[in-house]
Amino acid sequence: MINPIVYAEISTGFDRVEELDQAVPADDFEREALPFQAGFLAGKAYLAYRRRGGQRRSPLPDFYIGAHAAVRGYRLLTRDAARYRTSFPSLPLIAPES
Repeated sequence: MINPIVYAEISTGFDRVEELDQAVPADDFEREALPFQAGFLAGKAYLAYRRRGGQRRSPLPDFYIGAHAAVRGYRLLTRDAARYRTSFPSLPLIAPES
């Protein structure tokens, strides 16, 4: 499952939308809109992050991705497990070792 934010982030590696769609075909990856509940949760998680001293270099869309997964009960594939564990402690993560 991917949402528009994940799709946008992945798109930076492609020159044409057709290439991106071939890499993440709709038959293999469900495309889901972002729920408003996730927007609320993302904002609260981002605010807590900033109050803990987090830098603005950690963009709000990353929190939106985590909130979307949390609201829908998905597992999240990430290389930044520490951030998601802190902001969304009940979110199941798939975090490959770097």
